Amino acid sequence: MNLATRIGALRERALAYWIARTDQERRMLTIGAVVVGLALVYSIFIDPALSGREQLRRSLPQLRQQAAQMQALAAEAQAVAATPAPSVTPMTREGLTASLASRGLTAASLTMTGEYAKMEFKGVSFANLMAWLDAQRRENRVLVQDAAFSAQTALGQVDATLTLRQGSAPPQ
Repeated sequence: MNLATRIGALRERALAYWIARTDQERRMLTIGAVVVGLALVYSIFIDPALSGREQLRRSLPQLRQQAAQMQALAAEAQAVAATPAPSVTPMTREGLTASLASRGLTAASLTMTGEYAKMEFKGVSFANLMAWLDAQRRENRVLVQDAAFSAQTALGQVDATLTLRQGSAPPQ
């Protein structure tokens, strides 16, 4: 049986059922079908639209506030991007020696070659050296190009050889 014959048989059965009903039953079935149809149309199309509209009406002030905040942040970001990055003082032997002394560190040797500085330390505190390197990275944009550490017998003490270079990008 193909689809057309099945549909035809179904129509015949529905028509026979309809003819077997009295006028009052037909009227009641028609009214019931209309009520069910209207309920479906309301629940599928009208109710979601009305409830969505109400939800949007309630959330609109908050969305407007968020949009205003985003615009203010975007304007602030543009203003920050327009300002030039603060310049840092160039890396010098005197500057490195002074910053080491402020941390209680002393370099066994310090050699400046162009934009690079090679430093050797003997028996220094590893934690103190790392704190100094972190401060140099943040304050003067000094980057570690090469580092070699060897532990000493005293706890926390190291011998270190560092090659530093002053970068141009702002610190992270």
